[in-house]
Amino acid sequence: MYIMKRKYKVSVIVEHDKDGYFAFSPELQGCYTQGDTYEEVMANIKDAIKLHLEDRLESGEVIPEINSVYLASLEVEV
Repeated sequence: MYIMKRKYKVSVIVEHDKDGYFAFSPELQGCYTQGDTYEEVMANIKDAIKLHLEDRLESGEVIPEINSVYLASLEVEV
């Protein structure tokens, strides 16, 4: 029996500080990871998202659909 796979688009936010990289998906509560390099954190978050989505699908949960994501950095003087 062949099971058709579906692709999902999710947003990922990556932050960088002195300790390395941190990534999370705002749509998937609790889906986050870290890494020493950008490449490592991106591979880690891809794995985390895949496992998160598989778990939600097995549980019969709804997967949120993302059409567009806008991210901006602002400089604010106070």
